[in-house]
Amino acid sequence: MAAAQIELSPAQLAGLAELARETGKTQEDLLRDAVDSLLEDAGLDALDWRTILRAGEGLWEHRTDLPDFEQLRAELDRDLWNK
Repeated sequence: MAAAQIELSPAQLAGLAELARETGKTQEDLLRDAVDSLLEDAGLDALDWRTILRAGEGLWEHRTDLPDFEQLRAELDRDLWNK
């Protein structure tokens, strides 16, 4: 597993600690469950990277400040073959 650092308010920390005591789960387990629930509600499976990748489809579609990637790729290909 990868680690993630988050900032919680004092009230959130206190509530999380109380919930951990009541349920017998660790705070980390409760946070992982919450993230899984959030991803499920958004229609994303935490274990399916393809679904998550597809959710970003079209993210840069209407950007006008990006370079011409076809031209960049052609220049890189040309430079590669000239070496």
